Amino acid sequence: MEQGAARERATEGPSVRCGDPAPGPYAPGGGAGPARVPEQARGEHTHGESPLSGDGPRTVRRHSVRGQILDALRTALVAGELRPGEVYSAPALGERFGVSATPVREAMQRLAVEGAVEVVPNRGFRVVVRTARELAELAEVRALIEVPVMLRLARTVPAARWAALRPFAEATGAAAARGDRAHYAETDRAFHREVLALAGNEQLLVIADDLHRRSQWPLLSAPVLRHADLVADAAEHSALLDALVAQDLPVVESLVREHFTGANG
Repeated sequence: MEQGAARERATEGPSVRCGDPAPGPYAPGGGAGPARVPEQARGEHTHGESPLSGDGPRTVRRHSVRGQILDALRTALVAGELRPGEVYSAPALGERFGVSATPVREAMQRLAVEGAVEVVPNRGFRVVVRTARELAELAEVRALIEVPVMLRLARTVPAARWAALRPFAEATGAAAARGDRAHYAETDRAFHREVLALAGNEQLLVIADDLHRRSQWPLLSAPVLRHADLVADAAEHSALLDALVAQDLPVVESLVREHFTGANG
């Protein structure tokens, strides 16, 4: 269970979220020396709205600042606080987080590599506007990669190994029950990483996690996600584990394909 977390830290640094998990999307984490974040600091955008909503100041722990900011920006993307089509400047977001523009710019450049934002010269970074077709294409590619792997794992992995993944499935259920979409996105990725890690292929984990993250960015005109849909999506994790333990290959394939087109799968 600790192996997946170690891989995450190795590639991106410590993943620590900022602020409160409810109602805002950021949760407290480790590190030392929290930086106070001004309430009124704003990013550059197109519709005159504050880029990061919430009633209280945000905090960013100083340990591995770039990783902290990257995690916070990814969370804001999933939560819809960084809106598709809007432009955000690194200095203004840095002021919001109580850090210099440099780690924000570095984090945004990483998001540009991932395809989440694009550089706008002399202005900042625009959140990419995605389409329903792109989301469908991502689901298709994920199925092409993950379905064969999970079917092979279903035939070869003993039941005791699947039992060790129950806490990851339960974590997705807890986040869904709270209606915490941002935390659900994190626990959903963690569950899938732990399952695929049993294949022993590090390159598979990197590619699958990138595709998974891209599939979680909201569409410009996405409908409001119903709480019941998120709970149902989370329940599919436990159902998948049951099918893997039973080596029920048709059910495994069906659940994986359906999950990719679900609420946040």
